[in-house]
Amino acid sequence: MNSKILANGILRALGILVGIFILGYFLYAIQSVIIYIIIAGILSLIARPIIIFLRRKLKFPNTLAVVFTMLLMLGLLTGLIVMFIPLIVEQGKSLSLLEVDKLQENVQDIFNQTTAYFSSKGIDVLGELKNVDFVSQFKEIPNLLNSVLGAVGSLSVGLFSVLFISFFFMKDSQLLKKGVLTIIPNGTEGRFSNSLETIYDLLSRYFIGLIFQITILFVLYTIILLVFGIDNAVVIAFLCALLNLIPYVGPMIGAVIMFMLSMISNIGLDFQTEILSTSLWIMFWYLIAQLVDNFASQPLIFSKTTKSHPLEIFLIIIIGGLLFGITGMITAVPMYTALKVILKEFLSDNKIVKSITKDI
Repeated sequence: MNSKILANGILRALGILVGIFILGYFLYAIQSVIIYIIIAGILSLIARPIIIFLRRKLKFPNTLAVVFTMLLMLGLLTGLIVMFIPLIVEQGKSLSLLEVDKLQENVQDIFNQTTAYFSSKGIDVLGELKNVDFVSQFKEIPNLLNSVLGAVGSLSVGLFSVLFISFFFMKDSQLLKKGVLTIIPNGTEGRFSNSLETIYDLLSRYFIGLIFQITILFVLYTIILLVFGIDNAVVIAFLCALLNLIPYVGPMIGAVIMFMLSMISNIGLDFQTEILSTSLWIMFWYLIAQLVDNFASQPLIFSKTTKSHPLEIFLIIIIGGLLFGITGMITAVPMYTALKVILKEFLSDNKIVKSITKDI
């Protein structure tokens, strides 16, 4: 091997590394756009059965079916936002300057009861609070407000972008497929096309299954909160049910939210006999609802929609969480499902692939 060939090899390797770096930087710079495309793709998968039903059963033209479906989804989104307004307003009232006396009285009352309760257990709450620097926390409020305003602006741009992209994904169901096939090596387009059709079908079922899962939890949570007379039970139940989209972590966050809001709902009552006992009973039934979800509805829904064993789902979610955090946990199942379909198409003779894809 002469020096010229060696130099060319080194330059080629450097060129590839530089190209990979530039591509990685480019993808990082447009990560928001990639997220918009992914969300739009998910929405189009969820909307796919509705559009097909409107076109085949009700004989809607394609564009009209897409517009009707998008209006339905926007109506649901608007309804969700309207649902949360009473909860926000009610919680905001207690923080309003116009009711500062009432707020101070309620806070002082619950603080006294909390202190008395924990003191009876040998816990010095006042001593622990002295170590907390509240002044530095209040200094962060302006920064928090600026962050909120920035988030609202970004959310508006993101919502418009997702809706715009979703419209064309729904209108031309082959658009996303064509985009993927343009980067596929020559000679494999047909096999990838078959894989994509299977992936579309499985992921549509998966996301619809998620909707059923959230609906079941929403009904259970609503019943629990209504039985105990919690204000805005429907809104709180929906919020906690929605958090189950984050596997394992979401239910824990939902438990904290439900516990805190149930306590706030009973402010003014006796802490030990009313507030604490009611909140603990709610947590008990919340745990029962979670057990129903984890051992009944979730395995049934996921195994039917993704054609995977519940143990597979559990392990894949854990691995996704270890590798990529919360995002990995949320995307683990759909990514694994897509990977299984592709492996079956291209490595169907492999013993391991046969084992994990036998139900697809």
